[in-house]
Amino acid sequence: MRKYSLMLLAAVVGLAASQASAADLPRKAPAYIPPAPPPVTWTGCYIGANIGGAFGDASVNFPGGELSSNGSGFAGGGQIGCDYQFSGGWVVGFRNMFDGTSNHRSGTIATGPLGGTVVNFNNQWFDTLTGRIGYSFTPAWLLYGQGGGAWAHASTNASLAGFTLGTTGNTRSGWTAGGGVEWMFAPHWSAFLEGNYMDFGTNNNTVFGVGGCGVVGCSFNSKFTETTVLVGVNYRFW
Repeated sequence: MRKYSLMLLAAVVGLAASQASAADLPRKAPAYIPPAPPPVTWTGCYIGANIGGAFGDASVNFPGGELSSNGSGFAGGGQIGCDYQFSGGWVVGFRNMFDGTSNHRSGTIATGPLGGTVVNFNNQWFDTLTGRIGYSFTPAWLLYGQGGGAWAHASTNASLAGFTLGTTGNTRSGWTAGGGVEWMFAPHWSAFLEGNYMDFGTNNNTVFGVGGCGVVGCSFNSKFTETTVLVGVNYRFW
């Protein structure tokens, strides 16, 4: 009987010792589960750059006749703005864009003994301040339309037989409307493709020596419109 008691006591001690050893062993850490990425949102402000083409149309009415011309050139610059996403995929925002251009157009008017009077139209830059509204049909894609005010510096000069007859240059104001699509291809980064139409109305100017204006000068009316196709990239601050 005593023998069996000793054996039972030894078994209990051995079991306790094995449990203590198991408790001292390091436990396996649970598998790491990375946190879910933040949801894609268009809410925030941004700054970026763009490049593309500018296609303009200009017309003038001189006392000696009428001239209409169109041309194209390079456009490039930068933009800054902010967006706010609400009600699911709807996005509203505003943007200011400033671009320099090389848009140049020319034509000939008032043919005489010395040849035609060559008229050159130039647009040095444009600036637009627009509001936009769009819909994010997938989290990373935004389709939008926009419109607002536009300003441009346009100049007109006329020459006859290589001699400059007159030059005008001013900053013109008008309106713009357009739209495009934007793709958020990486965190904080998006790219866009868009087209815009700008109308700067009709302005009255004075030039000398064109169409019989002489040394006292005379007035002419000029109308100027421009269309742009631009691609750009934005860095977004969330």
